[in-house]
Amino acid sequence: MHESPYLEGNEMLLDKLLRLPFLGSLGEKYIKNILRLSKIRTFDDGEIITKEKTYDSWIYVLFSGAVKIVKNGKEIARITEVGNTFGELAAIDGKARSASVEAIGSTVCLAIDASFMNETAGALEQALFVSVLYKLFAEVVAQRLRSTNEELARVRLDLETLQREKRGGWL
Repeated sequence: MHESPYLEGNEMLLDKLLRLPFLGSLGEKYIKNILRLSKIRTFDDGEIITKEKTYDSWIYVLFSGAVKIVKNGKEIARITEVGNTFGELAAIDGKARSASVEAIGSTVCLAIDASFMNETAGALEQALFVSVLYKLFAEVVAQRLRSTNEELARVRLDLETLQREKRGGWL
């Protein structure tokens, strides 16, 4: 992994972040706060970005490349769209990573240090910022849950079909 210093004051990234689906709705003030807490991380093909069952406080926004999500050694999903996020579950509940994330090809991410969400300095401003981020996280998690529900329904239908065929002597 190659990592930049923290990005506070990096105005060149501000416009790019404002165009991303995940961060664009925040507005310039909050994006500047995020830059203060962020680094650019570059990963080589096959490099582990986050490891299942470990603890850390980083949320990632995909800038380029792609990643695969691996649970118990099996790939369960891929993230290929610029602006998509991963790592938000650990930031929400403070628990260990639920899956590993591995770079596919050369991959560049914005890494946001979410440990700031536990800070108490400037309590009102902090609470507003954190509440906006949690709303964004909730939208990401809701979309993923909807997709998972659809996939689960398809898998159950396939399983029922296989069971019927087996009972009918097909297998």
